[in-house]
Amino acid sequence: MSSVTLDSGLTLSYSGKGARSSPTVVLLPGPTDSWRSYQPVLERLPHPVHTIVVSQRGHGESDKPENGYRVEDFATDVVGLLDALAIEQAVLAGHSGSCFVARRVALDHPERIAGLLLEASPLTLRPDARLVDFVESVVSNLNDPISPDFARQFVSETSSENVPPDLSDMLASELLKVPARVWKQMFADLLRYEDVDQLADIKAPTLLVWGDADQLINRETQDRLARSIPAADLLVYPGAGHTPRWEDPVRFSRDLVTFTMRAASTPG
Repeated sequence: MSSVTLDSGLTLSYSGKGARSSPTVVLLPGPTDSWRSYQPVLERLPHPVHTIVVSQRGHGESDKPENGYRVEDFATDVVGLLDALAIEQAVLAGHSGSCFVARRVALDHPERIAGLLLEASPLTLRPDARLVDFVESVVSNLNDPISPDFARQFVSETSSENVPPDLSDMLASELLKVPARVWKQMFADLLRYEDVDQLADIKAPTLLVWGDADQLINRETQDRLARSIPAADLLVYPGAGHTPRWEDPVRFSRDLVTFTMRAASTPG
């Protein structure tokens, strides 16, 4: 694990692999996950890509400021990370709620984004009754320290029974590093954020990755995203749940590399 301090003064933890001369992909874990949630993928990635996996603010070993957990704040950090690591352009991959962050960067700084890989991406969460109920009944009542039993339950309910037990244990352990105030601010903003009317302005090649056993994000959402983003393709993982990379890291790693190499060679 390494760390980098942005011009803003924020320090982020990350892990990297591959030669800096290769096309770069930056991986953004979903809400409450650290960079270690990509470990099964990172272990299998071949050398043709330069990979950066970052724990976003409030997560893992990264700084945890009192405030600043809007999608826009996370997106600003991504650009600061690219600047601090002298990365001119990268493929940006997000998972679940972090897909909003990846989309925000692509909209506000298109010159920095060679492509987007959106894994289990929502269209919007503003009308999501399940998330509203979760925020009001669970997140709003969280206190520090977060209960290990709650952490294990959350991981279990947002992943598949096919996820290896040792991976589930690690994810629960990393979740405990996220303070209650981060949960509250971050999930409140996910209910606020909206970019649907701007999706047609995303010019970067985009790959949607979705498991057809996802209990949180449905196929209709993916089809609408594919229609809304001009250069979007959809890859369906049969039998996979909300985090396809955990259930089939070999295929995900292969798809990630193939897409990164293609996006890096696309003019524009």
